[in-house]
Amino acid sequence: MKLPRDVTGAQAARALQRLGYQIRRQTGSHLILRKDGRTVVVPQHKPLKPGTLHGLLEQAAVGLEAFMAEL
Repeated sequence: MKLPRDVTGAQAARALQRLGYQIRRQTGSHLILRKDGRTVVVPQHKPLKPGTLHGLLEQAAVGLEAFMAEL
Protein backbone atom coordinates (compact mmCIF):
# COMPACT_ATOMS: atom_id res chain seq x y z
CA MET A 1 0.00 0.00 0.00
CA LYS A 2 1.33 3.44 -0.93
CA LEU A 3 1.39 6.46 1.35
CA PRO A 4 -1.53 8.80 0.74
CA ARG A 5 -0.67 12.20 -0.74
CA ASP A 6 -3.57 14.24 0.64
CA VAL A 7 -3.31 13.80 4.43
CA THR A 8 -3.14 17.04 6.43
CA GLY A 9 -1.39 17.44 9.76
CA ALA A 10 -4.73 17.75 11.55
CA GLN A 11 -5.97 14.48 10.03
CA ALA A 12 -2.74 12.70 10.99
CA ALA A 13 -2.98 13.99 14.58
CA ARG A 14 -6.62 12.84 14.84
CA ALA A 15 -5.72 9.37 13.54
CA LEU A 16 -2.87 9.09 16.04
CA GLN A 17 -5.20 10.17 18.85
CA ARG A 18 -7.58 7.36 17.88
CA LEU A 19 -4.60 5.01 18.15
CA GLY A 20 -4.00 6.10 21.74
CA TYR A 21 -1.66 9.09 21.45
CA GLN A 22 -2.46 12.17 23.54
CA ILE A 23 -1.65 15.78 22.72
CA ARG A 24 0.86 17.13 25.24
CA ARG A 25 1.48 20.60 23.83
CA GLN A 26 1.80 22.70 20.70
CA THR A 27 4.88 24.68 19.75
CA GLY A 28 4.18 26.96 16.82
CA SER A 29 2.63 24.85 14.10
CA HIS A 30 3.81 21.52 15.55
CA LEU A 31 1.72 19.27 17.81
CA ILE A 32 3.59 17.03 20.23
CA LEU A 33 1.80 13.75 21.01
CA ARG A 34 2.87 11.04 23.49
CA LYS A 35 2.00 7.44 24.25
CA ASP A 36 3.94 4.97 26.44
CA GLY A 37 7.14 7.01 26.33
CA ARG A 38 7.03 7.58 22.57
CA THR A 39 6.92 11.14 21.30
CA VAL A 40 5.62 12.12 17.87
CA VAL A 41 5.85 15.62 16.43
CA VAL A 42 3.12 16.37 13.87
CA PRO A 43 3.48 19.52 11.75
CA GLN A 44 0.16 21.20 10.97
CA HIS A 45 0.80 21.48 7.24
CA LYS A 46 -1.63 20.97 4.37
CA PRO A 47 -0.90 18.40 2.94
CA LEU A 48 1.96 16.49 4.58
CA LYS A 49 4.70 15.42 2.21
CA PRO A 50 5.06 11.63 1.83
CA GLY A 51 8.48 11.58 3.50
CA THR A 52 7.14 13.53 6.48
CA LEU A 53 4.20 11.16 6.85
CA HIS A 54 6.53 8.16 6.61
CA GLY A 55 8.69 9.62 9.37
CA LEU A 56 5.63 10.19 11.57
CA LEU A 57 4.57 6.58 11.20
CA GLU A 58 8.08 5.41 12.08
CA GLN A 59 8.20 7.67 15.15
CA ALA A 60 4.80 6.39 16.27
CA ALA A 61 5.63 2.73 15.47
CA VAL A 62 2.31 2.47 13.63
CA GLY A 63 1.76 0.41 10.52
CA LEU A 64 0.33 2.02 7.40
CA GLU A 65 -2.74 -0.21 7.44
CA ALA A 66 -3.61 0.69 11.04
CA PHE A 67 -3.08 4.38 10.31
CA MET A 68 -5.24 4.29 7.16
CA ALA A 69 -8.02 2.53 9.08
CA GLU A 70 -8.17 5.45 11.53
CA LEU A 71 -8.20 8.23 8.92
